[in-house]
Order: sequence, then C-alpha cells, then structure tokens
Amino acid sequence: MSLAGRRVLVTGGGTGIGAACALALAGQGCRVAISGRRNEPLTETASQFRGDPAIVIHTVDVGDRESANGLVEWATKSLGQVDVLIHAAGINVPKRSMVECSPDDWDQVMRINATGAYNMMHAVLPQMRDRQDGLIINITSIAGTRASALGGVAYSASKFAMSALTTCVANEERNRSIRVTNIYPGEVETPILDKRPVPVSAEHRARILQPEDVAAAVVMIAGLPPRAHVSDMIIKPTTQEFV
Repeated sequence: MSLAGRRVLVTGGGTGIGAACALALAGQGCRVAISGRRNEPLTETASQFRGDPAIVIHTVDVGDRESANGLVEWATKSLGQVDVLIHAAGINVPKRSMVECSPDDWDQVMRINATGAYNMMHAVLPQMRDRQDGLIINITSIAGTRASALGGVAYSASKFAMSALTTCVANEERNRSIRVTNIYPGEVETPILDKRPVPVSAEHRARILQPEDVAAAVVMIAGLPPRAHVSDMIIKPTTQEFV
C-alpha cells in the first residue's frame, strides 16, 4: 500500500531509530513531523531530507502530559491530522542494577519510557477514534520481553510496562480499525549506547543493528493494508543471543 501523503508524527526523531524512521517515511512520500527534547538534533535530521514537503520539527518532553498534548495539537495543525504515530522516545541510565539505581533515576526512566508512551497515545487516540483509522508503532525493546542486567531494572521495567500498554490498547481499539504495534529491537547503534556502564567498542557497534534496519521494519508495517495488524515484532542483530 502506498504511503504517499500519509501524515506521520515521530517522537525521538532527532537521533537514532526515530530519525531513521522519519527519513525513511519521508522518502516514501509521507508528510513527517519530528519531535524531541532538543532543537539542534531535530534541525539536523530535518535538514537531511531535501524532498517536498519538508520535515517539520517541534520540541517536546513526552513525560510531561501538557507538553505531549501540545505536540499532538501542533502536529494536527501542521499536518492536517496524524495518521501514524511512531513513538521512539526513550532513555536509560548508566547505573542499572537495583543496588545502584537511585529513586530519581528510576522515576526519570519510568516517566519518559512508560508514562511518555501513555501520554502520546492518550493525546493522539481521540482523533483516530473519530476517523476509525490510525496506526501507532511503539519502539520498545527486547528488554521489554526478557528482563536482563544489560537493560537494567528501571529500563526493563519501563519497557515491560510499555509493552503491556501497547497490547492492551491494541485489543481495545481493534474494532475501531486502529492498529497498535510493539517493535522490540535488540542492540542498535544509537546514542543510548553512550549510557552503557561499560564503553561499547567500534567493532561491536558495527556488528549490531543500525537504525535504518528498524526503520525498514517500520516502513513495512506502515505499508500494510488496514486489515493487517502486526501486533509484535522482534528484530535483533544476528549475533545477539535471545533467551
């Protein structure tokens, strides 16, 4: 199914998976709006696409409900409506074990990753219900299917919460022709690797998934007809164990 003309809002669109999704979907003819916490990376990503229409940008703190609501209001005015939400905003912290993870770090990871997903879905769903149409793709993580020390207690818990939220909403909205998808990437070469407790080598970064690999999966899902719903997709590096 052609994606030309579809109106897409991407959170976490300044870097990593969000940026790759924005550029890939713009390349398919979508009208794309990207958002993130910092204006500079958003501007950089938008400048990489030289087609028409241009990618438009807006800053947001997805963990803040008023900010998330304002983003969707802006995107709806800028694009006309939001057909597709790609929610790729997410964080982790270096201190990941229970003994090291502070209450403040826990609260921040849950606020951005879990509450942020809720805020964005809560803001965009009313217009999708009115139209009886819409697609939401939440970029979760393998850490939301298999808790591990690699992701850590806060990140894993937040991604399990995000996964459950997505599944519940997908079940609730299925008869209104709204599709909601969990994508669970394994290790991906994105700035979140810079928060690892142990530095990641250049060789390792080259072996793992690249953001455009996940973006290709997003484009495939977005291009399916409304009768087809991908509820969950795991995509990981070939060399990464999945147990």
